[in-house]
Order: sequence, then C-alpha cells, then structure tokens
Amino acid sequence: MRATCWMGRNTVEVQDVPDPRILNDRDAIVRITSTAICGSDLHLYNGYIPTMKKGDVLGHEFMGEVVEVGPRVQNLRPGDRVVVPFPIACGYCWACEHELFSICENSNPNAGMAEKLMGHSPAGIFGYSHMLGGFAGGQAEYARVPFADVGPIKIEDDLPDEQVLFLSDIFPTGWLGAEMCDITPGDVIAVWGAGPVGQFAIASALLMGAERVIAIDRFPYRLRRAERLGAEPLDYEQVDVPEALLDMTAGRGPDACIDAVGIEAHHPTAPMYAYDRVKQATRLETDRPYVVREAIMSCRNGGIVSVIGVYGGLIDKFPMGALMNRSLTLRGAQCHVHRYLRPLLGRIRNGDIDPSFVVSHHMSLDDAPHGYDIFKNKQEDCNKIVLHP
Repeated sequence: MRATCWMGRNTVEVQDVPDPRILNDRDAIVRITSTAICGSDLHLYNGYIPTMKKGDVLGHEFMGEVVEVGPRVQNLRPGDRVVVPFPIACGYCWACEHELFSICENSNPNAGMAEKLMGHSPAGIFGYSHMLGGFAGGQAEYARVPFADVGPIKIEDDLPDEQVLFLSDIFPTGWLGAEMCDITPGDVIAVWGAGPVGQFAIASALLMGAERVIAIDRFPYRLRRAERLGAEPLDYEQVDVPEALLDMTAGRGPDACIDAVGIEAHHPTAPMYAYDRVKQATRLETDRPYVVREAIMSCRNGGIVSVIGVYGGLIDKFPMGALMNRSLTLRGAQCHVHRYLRPLLGRIRNGDIDPSFVVSHHMSLDDAPHGYDIFKNKQEDCNKIVLHP
C-alpha cells in the first residue's frame, strides 16, 4: 500500500509499505477514505519529537471503511464507515474506566520509553513516535486499528467525510480546551493560536456561552477565519499581547486562557523567545514555551490556563510564582477523544456546528509532501489539508 513516511527532519515521502494485518483479536483493518495533516504532525516534520525512525508512517486523523475485524470485535463488521480516535485505548483499565482515554494504561507497548521523560506513560497514539507506541499512522491507504471494539465510532448516515473526520482529533481537542475553562455566561476567553485547533476552541467556547473570545495569531488568513467564527482578532506582531488584553478587559485580564500553540511558539522580537530558540538548538530545552508563559501572566487572578497545544518534554523559565501567588489553575491534556465522539457527533447532526469550516485544501495522498511544505510555511492560506488515498 501507499503511505506517507517520515524520512528525517523536514522530509516526508509517499512510499510503498507492507499492508497492515490483524495482529490481535481486538484489531480491525480500515481502508482510509480521508485523512488529514495536523498541526502536531508538523512537530514531527520539524524534528522536535524524539524517537522517530526513518520510514515511520505518519497520521493520526483518519476515517474510512472497515475491511476486516478480529474475532473479539463484535460491534463492527466489514463495510462499516468509521472515524478513528487518535489515542489508542483498551477500554478496561483504570484510566479508561474514568474516561481518561488518552492516558490508557495498556495501549503503549513502549511505555518504558515514555516513563523516562514523563514519569508515567500516556496512551499509544497513531503515527506519533516510538515513545508513544510506534503505531503506523493513517496517512495511508489502510491502517491497523488496535482495540477496535472500543475506539472507532460508526457513522451511520450520509454526513460527508469532511464533516465528521475531525472527530478523530481537532474538534474534540478544541472542545476540551474550552471545557477545561469552566466557562460561565459573561466570561472572556483568550485563545493563543488561531490554527484549526484554536478555531475549534473558539467555536466551542462560544457554544458553551462565553461572551467574548479573543484570538491571538499573526497570520491574516487565520485571524480572518477566527473573526468569522465570532472572535476578536489580535495580531501579536502588532501589539503587546498582555497590555492589549488588559485594555480589552478593563484592566482585569481574560477569565481563562487557552494555549493552542505548544512546542513551537513564536514571537518576532521578544528576548525570551530568542532565549528559547538558543536553548532548544543546544538541546538544553525541548520546547519553546513562550505562549504558556504569556497566558499565565495575562490571565486574571483566580483564572484558568488551559493547555491543549502539544508539548514534548521540558521547559525553562516557568512562572511558577505567578501561578501559585495569583491562585491560577493550570490544566492540560491530550484529548480523551472517545469521551466526546457521540456528543459532538450529535452536535454536528443537529446543525450546531459544521466542522468542515476548517478545510482549505483537498489533495491526493501522493501530494502529501507538498501539503506538508505549504502547511508548515503558511503558503496558499493553508489552514487544513484533507488527503484522499
């Protein structure tokens, strides 16, 4: 089969790789009809996530048709149309029983690698390094789906792929980012990063009753999209963000702040950003935490900072004094996607939201290298790419 393979920093190739096969009795094989390039895939592409190997198949946002199931998969059969969550979850461990699916205790066969960096291992993730399981991803013609009796959700109506595909990751992730803000009527929410995840966080916050949402980014096409969703755009290259947020909130600060950026945060002139770049280049710091610092310093006293942007390891100059002394709450998670599949599918069916608003490009699987290039370099107003094998 054909698949998008990581070949080293800033290089992917579409290659012929072995077809997946059933390895365990709870597996399924899915023929991919739509898959997507995620902003967190760019962290792999840019070389910031460790334990990648040449030839690894990428992709964690995908859906398609079931073609084969293991003997213990009773809820699916060949021909079913499914969306597959990006975290892999067994459904039976303590974490899964508490609906904390992205920290499943049984789905990462390489848990020992993750424990060295994180203390405990999160769940396995499709196409996202050997530290997180080494599972082949879904930017391919076919994918093996472990624990298929727990993860995939059947789509039993005629909703098009692009309306339901993002249930696999970015719609639930944006929803979780807003949910962790404990939004009440009248709240002001600031969202750093107006890419696809940030856009879903904006839409989710407004659906949850936020009075105002402020979107912080630097790319005009992203800020225009955020504004169309109902957010107030803020270009961080044109203003001092903490000062602007104080001005916009009568000196109080946002009630909650969402970091939808993560590991590769940017600022054009800030000395702290330059510090992070040097530390990261010399391997003394894995991530560039400019946004999470700024969110903590900008949030009102007693507010919440919600982190859904991906972080890979260790950060420096963390404002712990502000967090503790100002009664802030810091929350973060890889999304527990399984928890949100049915409620969010219901919102799509009810017409509350059409997730296809994020899509800017449709491409064939063979065009994936070009897709990664324009997505990384923000060319062609590239917001979200859907690949069709």
